Amino acid sequence: MNCDFLPVSQSAMRHRGWDALDIILITGDAYVDHPAFGVALIGRVLAAHGYRVGIIAQPDWRNADDFRRLGRPTLFFGITSGNVDSMVANYTANKRPRRKDAFSPGGRVGMRPDRALVVYANRVRQAFKGVPVVIGGLEASMRRLAHYDFWDNRVRRSILFDARADILVYGMGEAQVIEIARRLSAGESVDGLDSIAGTAVIRKDPEYLDEIAVLPSFEDVGESADRFNEAFRRFYRQQNPFTGRTVVQAHGDRWAVVFPPPKPLSEAQLDAIYDLDYPRRWHLDYDGDGGVPALETVRHSLVTHRGCSGECNFCSLYFHQGRMVQSRSEASILREARRLTEDPTFHGTITDMGGPTANLYGADCPRWARKGFCADRRCMVPATCLRLDPGYARSLPLYRQVRGLPGVKHAFIGSGFRHDLFGDASTDACLEELCRFHISGRMKVAPEHVCDMVLDAMGKPPIAAYDAFVAQFKRVGQRLPAPCFLVNYFISAHPGATLGDALKMARYLIERSMHPEQIQDFIPLPLTLSGAMYHTEKDPFSGRPLHVAKTFRERKMQRALIQYNNPANRPLIRQALKALGAEHLAPMFFRGKGAARKTTRRSEGRKRPETGPPGPRSSTSRKPAARAGARPSAKRPRKSRR
Repeated sequence: MNCDFLPVSQSAMRHRGWDALDIILITGDAYVDHPAFGVALIGRVLAAHGYRVGIIAQPDWRNADDFRRLGRPTLFFGITSGNVDSMVANYTANKRPRRKDAFSPGGRVGMRPDRALVVYANRVRQAFKGVPVVIGGLEASMRRLAHYDFWDNRVRRSILFDARADILVYGMGEAQVIEIARRLSAGESVDGLDSIAGTAVIRKDPEYLDEIAVLPSFEDVGESADRFNEAFRRFYRQQNPFTGRTVVQAHGDRWAVVFPPPKPLSEAQLDAIYDLDYPRRWHLDYDGDGGVPALETVRHSLVTHRGCSGECNFCSLYFHQGRMVQSRSEASILREARRLTEDPTFHGTITDMGGPTANLYGADCPRWARKGFCADRRCMVPATCLRLDPGYARSLPLYRQVRGLPGVKHAFIGSGFRHDLFGDASTDACLEELCRFHISGRMKVAPEHVCDMVLDAMGKPPIAAYDAFVAQFKRVGQRLPAPCFLVNYFISAHPGATLGDALKMARYLIERSMHPEQIQDFIPLPLTLSGAMYHTEKDPFSGRPLHVAKTFRERKMQRALIQYNNPANRPLIRQALKALGAEHLAPMFFRGKGAARKTTRRSEGRKRPETGPPGPRSSTSRKPAARAGARPSAKRPRKSRR
């Protein structure tokens, strides 16, 4: 495989015969040239279009010197905080500094600043006066308008203003950055870069724009929870690339202008991106540090698709990758799989073939190509729409071809599955094939909670869908040559979840001998529906009041009940039971007469660690994610099958 990295130094530029760069990309992650890392993907796409691109990874932000490393670009600086929001990368759900950063050499912490986009962009302004500054990545996407910030516990203005950026790119960004580069190359002023789908800018007066949706101002949403939810609803309705209008929001005497989302990439466009030659390794400079840990989970993985029609309210995917699934061609995926087999570090196992949701490769709806998604209903909650094709007629033949390639011993799917796409006998054969060949003995699913009111607030299907899947999983498992197990993901303290709900969840787990070792504490991510619920303590669409666990004490008690099998949680469990007047249930939780049954291997479900943010998945991350559909009224969408 080619290991010709993009230049990171003046000497590397001279080696290519370049005296200057057109575009310099700055990232808060270490430089890993793999398609699961956003800066590598954008850099390769720009280079494929003929631009001279260099990368400054994890610059020393304490002064401007490191930002001058590659000189002044002729077109622009492109800045990202990395694969995840810098605050998520640096802090746990309890706002404690993380002990490890998987995206840094050797897992070291302290290599990126808090609010990295703001810090980096202002250092660039200090180093080079007048250079165009483009910001992008997940942190930019989810902060493109006024948003609630969990770490500051307040509403912050659009990151465009704090970063003093010329233009913001939201979403995956390939089409946007190419258009920006093209127009700047043609001599256009950065101040005139209007009407690029998937971007946001600052303007003094938006009246020159046609068909705009005006949101309550930053000042209004900061002072009123109801105005905050009103702004969320109006923005939410403009996310269909086929029907969305430009959204504008006043910030003092200036306006944040967010142009509509870009249309999904075609299959050929997506193939072209992933067919580029990525070294699929960290930069050689990191060898002495033992490399970059985040690469190890994805080095031998394949991104098969983007987007998620699941729309969990706590997930940022809806506002970043979008609700319509975009799949690569089978031919492109097979080409990449063959290239993997030529990698000297490949020993026969493809660790993941997937995307945000594993079993949505090839998913389609008759509306998507012409009109986008429905405005008044969701694709998968409370039940999967009958018009949604989950794509099994494409995915299963593809998986068979991949596992049949010379040199491939195993072709696993390590991404999480939507359990609600299974659950009845019609999918038995599909589930059996996946379990037999593609899950390495453990299937990851995300019931998230067990109380239907909480699941409704999460945008998840009712618990009956999970119970039906578990019954199917057991039935299918009897036909397999080796046992398979479920890895269940749960979230504690989501808006709408009371301490009593956590007790119900604990009893559900105890009755089934399920012992989740770790639980993800809910984090209200910027711009997500669940984040709005957390901030306002209301459902933004119905106005229904919601209980929100905002004290660390209650959040810890909810998690302790769910992790009832951990001896360290006993004091918190006793406090929770006392607070609920349920001390008579103590024997269920503690060893001794009437205690919970011992852990069995079959029932054990492991949760993701809290010591660091998730590594890059086959596309983005395990779902710090969000969703929605464009809606014509403030009512919740209809919850009936089409």
